[in-house]
Amino acid sequence: MTPLVSRLSRLWAIMRKPRAAVGSGHRRQAASQERRQKHAKSNSQAKPSACDGLASQPEEVVLQASVSPYHLFRDVAEVTAFRRSLLSWYDQEKRDLPWRRRAEDEVDPDRRAYAVWVSEVMLQQTQVATVINYYTGWMQKWPTLQDLASASLEEVNQLWAGLGYYSRGRRLQEGARKVVEELGGHMPRTAETLQQLLPGVGRYTAGAIASIAFGQATGVVDGNVARVLCRVRAIGADPSNTLVSQRLWGLAQQLVDPARPGDFNQAAMELGATVCTPQRPLCSQCPVQSLCRAHQRVEREQLLASRSLSGNPDVEECALNTGQCQLCLPASEPWDQTLGVVNFPRKASRKPPREESSATCVLEQAGALGGAQILLVQRPNSGLLAGLWEFPSVTWEPSEQLQRKALLQELQRWAGPLPATRLRHLGEVFRVYQGQQPGTCKVSLLGLSQPVSPGLRPWVFSQLTDECLSEHSPLQASLERGIVLDLEKLHCGVQGRGKGKK
Repeated sequence: MTPLVSRLSRLWAIMRKPRAAVGSGHRRQAASQERRQKHAKSNSQAKPSACDGLASQPEEVVLQASVSPYHLFRDVAEVTAFRRSLLSWYDQEKRDLPWRRRAEDEVDPDRRAYAVWVSEVMLQQTQVATVINYYTGWMQKWPTLQDLASASLEEVNQLWAGLGYYSRGRRLQEGARKVVEELGGHMPRTAETLQQLLPGVGRYTAGAIASIAFGQATGVVDGNVARVLCRVRAIGADPSNTLVSQRLWGLAQQLVDPARPGDFNQAAMELGATVCTPQRPLCSQCPVQSLCRAHQRVEREQLLASRSLSGNPDVEECALNTGQCQLCLPASEPWDQTLGVVNFPRKASRKPPREESSATCVLEQAGALGGAQILLVQRPNSGLLAGLWEFPSVTWEPSEQLQRKALLQELQRWAGPLPATRLRHLGEVFRVYQGQQPGTCKVSLLGLSQPVSPGLRPWVFSQLTDECLSEHSPLQASLERGIVLDLEKLHCGVQGRGKGKK
């Protein structure tokens, strides 16, 4: 067994170890909604309604007709009590986070908005604990929009490595360049213009920046806020449903405190992240428990189950209660006594993931200065993991003969004519992209006894050292995310040949 095969074998063993998912899904719903809203906005010229800034007037009329006041905040006193209780709790219990400190201390509005923007993009798919170090390193390297705009994409990908969803970092830099080159270095000041002018900024991110950095009284809805609102108003329907989403945005706009909009929005997100959690919520610690219809429903069901009261307890419920209310628990999923407040909301079941298999070749060129070198190729500039580097790969073919032919043809597209050398199978790696389909990567090794001629596409031969193949190396993390390699993150003495570029 060659040293390279031995090192790669150790890497495959490492990759088979069970690992916890990187992302918490803390703001995944908001990101998904932003993509859908961006698409809808590009295909429609309808003006938003005054009620929630999203639904057109006819849609709002239909929604009002099918929603009971039970799911709404009906008077100023109730709204005021909600704001006061939530903000008082937030002032006492909020976590000390670097992006909050920057937003509070920064006097320059553009730098403040930039600091909030970076944090919101990083938090969309990643746990707070993970983001802290990345955020700190990012702001130290690029403290201003101008600094980020002058960076290279390779530098951005290098610092982003390990956070996943590399398109987020790329769009963040694209937005910074647009602000610097087209907007005079000044961030748009409202949620509407932020969403309109900046790439990758959807309704949630725009609202967060506008409220926290500029004090605009605009509500926001991410996964945490949606869960809080659904429980407080006993909304059991799927929050991703268009009509339900419209109502949640309307509630968020109604509740946001005009005197402290940024703090209010962060407080609602904090409540969902730390108290009103998806599973095992800490209801006894909730500052708005007295206003929570989900909690009231739990108490009602417990009283009925204990038979301690004759007749029905005097607890308000949805007046429609006929299966027609679009915000109630769906008739197909009635109240589950064992879930308690977790009955709200009920999410639609996910479609089973589609599996894909691919073949990847580790092309080794022996005899190069410093030891064997490995062929790396660059992914397209758009799509999944855009612009990153990887081992050459193709879709898996049903027969070994067809697979070998397809893989050799792909290698020749990158590196030019290759000698007729037998491919040697190394093993298989199972990978799962967050939010994407799982798949099996079947890895082969092709050894070369002489240098190859350059092909027509970007490629580079790189030394693959033990440092690169360690359990916590950037390459190991990249392989785990799809056999993708960010060269700038590797400290392996990359040497380019032919049309290679770094």
